[in-house]
Amino acid sequence: MLAIFAYAIGMMYTPGPINLIGLNSGINGQLRSSVGFFLGVGLAMLILLLGFGWIGTEWVQGDGLVLISAIGCLYIGYLAVKIFAASIHLNTNGDTTPKLGFRDGLLMQLMNPKGTIATLPIAAIQFPAAGIHGMSLVMWSAVIAVMAVGAPGSYCLMGHVVGRRIANPIIFRWFNGAMAILLLYVAAIIAYQHVYLPLILR
Repeated sequence: MLAIFAYAIGMMYTPGPINLIGLNSGINGQLRSSVGFFLGVGLAMLILLLGFGWIGTEWVQGDGLVLISAIGCLYIGYLAVKIFAASIHLNTNGDTTPKLGFRDGLLMQLMNPKGTIATLPIAAIQFPAAGIHGMSLVMWSAVIAVMAVGAPGSYCLMGHVVGRRIANPIIFRWFNGAMAILLLYVAAIIAYQHVYLPLILR
């Protein structure tokens, strides 16, 4: 379960479009009015996790799991490199930023590629490998969905508390580096447990 949570945190809490929108809302004093937006993001993640999870339990097993795990490791490694090398440009001049609600968060996260990238490896690789299905799939998906609510929520809170000083890109460069290392760690765990060991122990 550690690898699942490490991957989820690494993907959901790095600066991305949803989180930067949350940050901008906090800087503009919209912490309370953005709660619906955060809940919409969480529901979108729950929908993605359950959808991929129910599909994954049907076809991700045996040699298919090894193959998908290998591809997933490469993809997670690729994402880690992209996150580490990403340039951070924050626009904090949006004093007239419109308030975002529940529907905005739901639709934005469902259409956000990072949402799919975050949920697919969890639901299609890590959940089946950990034997998570049925009601436990619903429970763990709900836990991760709550974590997803906290991602833009925490950025909004940072923006609200720290204000415009958070716009320093050096802070996000350090954060991206830490998240990239976390993602590489997760990729190594998946590669060892779900690719190397199954192939060696045949």
